Amino acid sequence: MRPSTRRPAAVVSAAALAAACAAAIAPGSASAGCRPDARDLLMTYQPVDHTVTDGAYHRARLTLANRDGRCALGTDWAMYYTAVRQPAAVLAGADGDAARRLLADQGLTVARADKAQSGDFYVLKPTGSFKPVAPGERREIAYDSELWATHKSDAPAGWSVSFGGGTPRWVPAKSLLDPTDPKQTKAFSGDNRPVQNAATRYADNTSTKVDLSLQQRIVPQPLTAKATGGTVAIGGGSAVSAPRALRGEAGYLRSALRDVASGKGAPVSLRLDPRLDVDRDGKPDAEGYRLATTAKGVEITGTDRAGALYGVQTLRQLIAPDDYRTAAAGHGRTVRVPRAQIADAPLFGYRGLHIDVGRHFQSKETIEKFLDLMSFTKMNKLHFGLTNDEGWRLEIPGLPELTGFGSRRAFDLEEKRSLHQGMSSVNDLGGGDGIDGKARDRTEANLGRRPAFQGFEQATANFVGQGSGHYSVKDFQEILRYAAERHVEVVPELNFPAHARAAVQSMERRYERTGDDSYRLLDPKDASRHVSVQYYTDNLVNPCLKSSYAFLGKVTSEVKKMYAGARVPLNRINLGGDEPPGEAKNWWSGSPACQSNPETAGKSGEDLADLFFSKWNAIAQTAAKTTAGWEDITAPDRSLRLKNFAPLPWQNVWGWGREDWAYRYANEGTPVILAHATNLYMDLAYNKDPDEPGYYWANYVDEKNTFTYQPFDVYANATEDRWGNPLGGPKPEWERLTEKGRKNILGMEAQLWAENGMAPEIREYQAFPKMLGVAERAWNRNTPSPERMPAAWNVFNNTLGQVTFPLLSSYKPVGLRGDDGVNYRIPLPGGKVSGGALTANVRNPGLAIEYSTDGVRWRPYAGSPVKVGAYALTRTRAVDGRTSRVSPVGVPAWQGGASYEAGALVTHRGELYRATRPGSGRSPDTAPKSWTLIQ
Repeated sequence: MRPSTRRPAAVVSAAALAAACAAAIAPGSASAGCRPDARDLLMTYQPVDHTVTDGAYHRARLTLANRDGRCALGTDWAMYYTAVRQPAAVLAGADGDAARRLLADQGLTVARADKAQSGDFYVLKPTGSFKPVAPGERREIAYDSELWATHKSDAPAGWSVSFGGGTPRWVPAKSLLDPTDPKQTKAFSGDNRPVQNAATRYADNTSTKVDLSLQQRIVPQPLTAKATGGTVAIGGGSAVSAPRALRGEAGYLRSALRDVASGKGAPVSLRLDPRLDVDRDGKPDAEGYRLATTAKGVEITGTDRAGALYGVQTLRQLIAPDDYRTAAAGHGRTVRVPRAQIADAPLFGYRGLHIDVGRHFQSKETIEKFLDLMSFTKMNKLHFGLTNDEGWRLEIPGLPELTGFGSRRAFDLEEKRSLHQGMSSVNDLGGGDGIDGKARDRTEANLGRRPAFQGFEQATANFVGQGSGHYSVKDFQEILRYAAERHVEVVPELNFPAHARAAVQSMERRYERTGDDSYRLLDPKDASRHVSVQYYTDNLVNPCLKSSYAFLGKVTSEVKKMYAGARVPLNRINLGGDEPPGEAKNWWSGSPACQSNPETAGKSGEDLADLFFSKWNAIAQTAAKTTAGWEDITAPDRSLRLKNFAPLPWQNVWGWGREDWAYRYANEGTPVILAHATNLYMDLAYNKDPDEPGYYWANYVDEKNTFTYQPFDVYANATEDRWGNPLGGPKPEWERLTEKGRKNILGMEAQLWAENGMAPEIREYQAFPKMLGVAERAWNRNTPSPERMPAAWNVFNNTLGQVTFPLLSSYKPVGLRGDDGVNYRIPLPGGKVSGGALTANVRNPGLAIEYSTDGVRWRPYAGSPVKVGAYALTRTRAVDGRTSRVSPVGVPAWQGGASYEAGALVTHRGELYRATRPGSGRSPDTAPKSWTLIQ
C-alpha cells in the first residue's frame, strides 16, 4: 500500500520518461539522479523454509518492491535494519559461507552496520553484479537467517535506505508468515507444538458459563466473602472518615469514588487494627483487611495502612462494570454495591512486577498507570529495570553522559552522540534521530491501517517504538511518590556487570570528552573476546578497575538521594547480574588491568565475577538494607553467597538443568523470589500463532500458565517442553521444596521484558490478563491442587469474561487523566464449519462473538449453529466495542489462475483478503486494486 504522503511525480514527456528509466536501469547509473522515493519501496520478510537445516538457520524471502513509477533501484544504495535473528551471512564457518554465497549470487552482501560491530544492527548492500530493480518490479531475494522465525515479530525491522552515503530515509516494511505452511511454522524437527487456529481454539475452549459467587467475582479471590443481601449506595460525595494515619488512603478512596459517581451516598469509614487476625490463627495478618458493607455504610479495617488500601481496592471491584461504563459516559449520581462481609490477607509478602524500560522506554504516565493497576490487583513490588545494553533511563546528577548519550538511540554508525539503532527503534516516529521521512503517525507506519495492538502490528516494523527516553530526577521522584501512595515499593535494577553497554559506552564518551577516567568501566587494552545473547561484544564492566566501583558508588549514592528527596524508603536494590556473555574463561582473560592488579591477577572469570558481585552488593547496601539479583549471581553449585541478598531464579526451562534452583536456594536457607520463565514471563508470546507478538525461548505463556502456576510445586506444570513434547512429569533428581524451605520463599514476580514492548498498548496486551493470574497466585492463600485446578480455571475464565474484562474496559487510574481503559488481550474465538453451519465458542464465557461471511457485515453469534456456507470469519467483541483479531474458519487459500467473484474471501501469504471486483485470479501482490486487505 502506498503511503498517502508520497510526493507527486513530475509531469514529463513519454520520451523523457523512457530515457530517464533507461538510464536508471543501467548498472551504476542511478547516482546520475533518478532514484526511487524511499517510501515507494516496500521490503517484505517472510520465512519460507525451516528445513534447510535442522535448527541452525532458516531460509527466508525478502521481497523488495519498487513501486516508484519512474526510477529503478540501482547500485548506489545501502539498506539498514535490525534483526533479532542474525543474518546467517555474518556467521563464521560453513553456514556463514553458504549464506554469503547465496547473497553473492544475487549481487548482495550483508554485514554489521555500526563501527563497533556490536549488537543487532545490519546493512544490506548491492555489489557490482546486482541487477537494478526496475520501476514496478518485485524482486525476491533468498536470505538465510539464524535459528528460526515462527512469529512475525521475529522478522527484521526498522528499515531505511541511504543513497550515495546520504541521510537514510524510512523504507516501509512488512512481516508475513503463513500459519498453514509447516515449513514456515515448524522451527525444526523437534518442534511439535501445533499452530493455533480456529479449530484448536474450539477444542481448547472448554469453560462453561457459571453463576459467580461474590467471592468469585473478585481478583484475586479473598479468603472469605459472604453476600448478606441487598445493596448500599455510595458516591463521590460519600463522607469518608479515617484517622490521621490513613489520610492518604482516604484521599485515594475519595478520588476513586469521584471517578465513578458524583452524588452523595452512604458514609465510608477507614480504620486500623494492628491485631487484626483474618485467618484466626492467633497472629495478626500483615496487609490484611476486613470489609463490611451494610445498610448504614461501608467500614474497612486494615491491619496496617496497606491492608486498608487493599480493602479500598476490593470495594472498587464490587462496583458493577455497568456503573463504570456509565461514569465514563458522564452520568451517574451514586453506585450500588452488594452488602457483604469480606476478610482477606495475602499468601506472600512479595508480589512483584518487573518492567523493563531499557530496551524500550515508557513514559512516567505509563508506569504510573501500571502502578495503579498493580495496587488494584494487590501487587506490591515494582522491580524497575532502568538500565540495559540498549538504554540507560535515569538521570544521574554529575554523569550527564548516561542520559545525554546512553538514553538515546539514533542512526549514528560511529555512536558519537548516541547509541546506534537497536531492537527496531530509534526515537519512535519523532525526529532528531538521523532517519528522515518516517511515517507521520501510527496509521501510516502501519501501512495505512490504524493499529489496534491486538496482536502483531506492522507499525512495530516501521519505527514505532520508544528507543530513546529517560526519567529526570523529578520524574523518578514523582513515580516513587505515586507508588508509595499505593503501597507499591519500587525496587530499582541497576544491571551489572553484563547487559551494561549503555553505561559502558556512556562512560567512554565521558572519558573522550574530559580525559577523566575516574568512572571508566572498561580496560581499553582488554583483548578479551565475547559475544552476548543480543550479539554485543562491548557491554561488560571490568571488575579489576577502581573506577568501576567508583561509578557504582556514585550511581548508588545519587539513587539514594532521590528516594530521600521523595521521602520514600529505599529498601532493596536489584543488582542485575544476568547473562554474562559467552564462556567465563573469556570474560576478562585478555585484560592487562586484571593481570596487573594484585587482587585480581590469576583469577578465573568466575572468581572475578564473584569478586565483582561481593563488592557491588556491599556498595548497594550502603543505600538499601537488602539486595536482589538474577540467579546467575549465586549459582547453587558455587560457593558465593551474599549478605542480605535474594536471588530471582528464572531459567527453569524444562531440560536446561536449572529446574530446581529456586528450591535448592530455599532449602539451604537463602531467601528466594520466584521468577520462573516458564510461567511468569509475560512478554513471551501467548501461543503459537504467528500474529502473537513476543518471544518463545522458554515457553508460550498465557493467563492459564500464570493462573495454574504452583509456587511450592512448580514441577506440577512440567507436563511438556517448550516445543510441545511430553515430559512425563518431573525428573527424580529435581530437588523438592521442604517445609523449612517454604519459609524462605519471599514471593513471586512477573516479568515484562521490553524487546517487543514498543508501545504502551503492547505492554498492556502482554500483561493482561496474564498479570491477573500472577496476582491470584501471589495473593490467594487457597492455591488449588493440580486435581482441583481445572474447576478453578473454569471459574477464573468466567470471572474474567463476566466481570474483570468489563471492569478493565472502563478502568480509570486514580489520579491520572486521559488514559482510561486497559488494552487487555481479547481472546480469539474458536470455530468450525460443518454442513455449511458455523459453530463457535470463546475462552471466557460472557464475551460476545460475532461472525461474517464477507468481512464487512458482522452479526452477533447467538450460541447455536448458524448457516454461513463454506466458510466464515469470527471475532470476539469486548463491552467497550474493541474486537479481537479476525479468526478465519475454513477460508481457502488463494489459487493462481482461479476466477474469484467480488466479495470472495481468500488467504494469501498468511494475510486475509476480500475480492473487491471480479478477477481472473491475479494475486493481491500483483493486482492490489482487485483485493482489500482484511487482516
